[in-house]
Amino acid sequence: MSNRFDAKAKEAEGRLESAFGELTGDAGHQLQGKAKQAQGAAMNAAEDLKAKAGSAARKLDETIKKSAENTD
Repeated sequence: MSNRFDAKAKEAEGRLESAFGELTGDAGHQLQGKAKQAQGAAMNAAEDLKAKAGSAARKLDETIKKSAENTD
C-alpha cells in the first residue's frame, strides 16, 4: 500500500510544481512538474498491474488445486 501512496504523492507533487511554474512563468518547473506527474501515474499503473497479476496467480492456483482434487 505504501507504493500506492508514494505514487499519489508524486503525482500531487508534480501538480504543485507545474502550477508553481505556470504562476511564475518558469518553464523548467512546469516541465519538472509534468515529469513528476507522469512518474506518479506510471508508478500507479505498475501497482495496478501487480495487483492484477497477483489476482490472476491466485485464481490459477485455485484452478490447479481443484483440478488436482478431481483427479484423485
